Amino acid sequence: MKTHLKTFILSLTLIGFMACNANNKKQTQNDLAEVTVKHHPNKQYIKVALLLDTSNSMDGLIDQAKAQLWDIVNELSYAKCGDEKPNLQIALYEYGNDRLHSAEGYIRQVLAFSNDLDDISKELFSLTTNGGNEYCGQVIQTALNQLNWGNNPDDLKLVFIAGNEPFTQGSVHYKDASVNAKEKDVTINTIFCGNYNQGVSTHWKDGAKLTNGDYMAIDHNQKTVHIASPYDDKILMLNQQLNKTYVAYGKRGRDKVAEQAQQDTNARVYGYANAVKRSVSKSSHFYKNASWDLVDAVENEEVVIEDLKEEALPEVLKGKSESEIKAYVAKKKTERAAIQKKIQELNVKRTKYISEQSRTKNTNGLENAMTKAIKEQAKKKQYTWD
Repeated sequence: MKTHLKTFILSLTLIGFMACNANNKKQTQNDLAEVTVKHHPNKQYIKVALLLDTSNSMDGLIDQAKAQLWDIVNELSYAKCGDEKPNLQIALYEYGNDRLHSAEGYIRQVLAFSNDLDDISKELFSLTTNGGNEYCGQVIQTALNQLNWGNNPDDLKLVFIAGNEPFTQGSVHYKDASVNAKEKDVTINTIFCGNYNQGVSTHWKDGAKLTNGDYMAIDHNQKTVHIASPYDDKILMLNQQLNKTYVAYGKRGRDKVAEQAQQDTNARVYGYANAVKRSVSKSSHFYKNASWDLVDAVENEEVVIEDLKEEALPEVLKGKSESEIKAYVAKKKTERAAIQKKIQELNVKRTKYISEQSRTKNTNGLENAMTKAIKEQAKKKQYTWD
């Protein structure tokens, strides 16, 4: 019996008189373009590591994670620290799967901290289950050791681990991992897939309490229900227009355009309304693609157009002058901002409609457990929600 999980989180900046600085080191490597990396004002981060049990019987939880990813991202996109919006980084681990190396504790880092929502979705959809041994203490310690948590005291650093086997298994005791987590200012949140009291008796609650985290028990086999709205068709049409504003460059550009489309398709696998939620996420400040999109790269000052080599440009811009390239990128930026604004406006109406249609809200799923915990812990670092 095992588990899998779901995800998400976010990050942010200054509040009032507090200087919320995060050490965010941007590195764009592209041998087809000369990249000028400038120093930007540091931002506060919320960093979330999702540790998912991918052993047998956890298919339901993994499905929840895939189906509710965009709900979580959208909820977190409303977070603020003062007047500033957050940065979001998510890391993903799987554990308890027989296909993984026993010498490494049946643990695999699927994705290091990333703000690439398409990559996060891609890796989440790649997860499959297989029987194994679940070592909670060891996977927590592995995430603490391998990930770059930084040393900014204003960052919100969270671990979410989900499973249904005793928390005490394995050679690394969860209490030792908790001591190391506190040293790094990381809060451990535990999600037991099953009966609340059973999770307590198998030490999942204690595993959270040691770092002042939250313990939650959920029904991991609960099906996610997506409610359709009269605004869905328009939002999906706008999403198609939004995709056309991306100006791929460099070696990664073509592959990332294809991945963007594939993750649109993956979202639709869980229903029409779920595809709408991904479209809403793509209209938020979390969805940035400076590593392959010229619009974001120029806005973030990660690429200097004058230094771009001809072979790094998309076909539509080959042979164009610097002024023509700049004008094209500026036009796409304006188009994108207008489309994203329309999606956000429609989503306000969509959210109101769904709220009116939903007489009751099921609170026993992964999304609710994660967002509730994040909001409560974020209050300690002066985060607010719109």
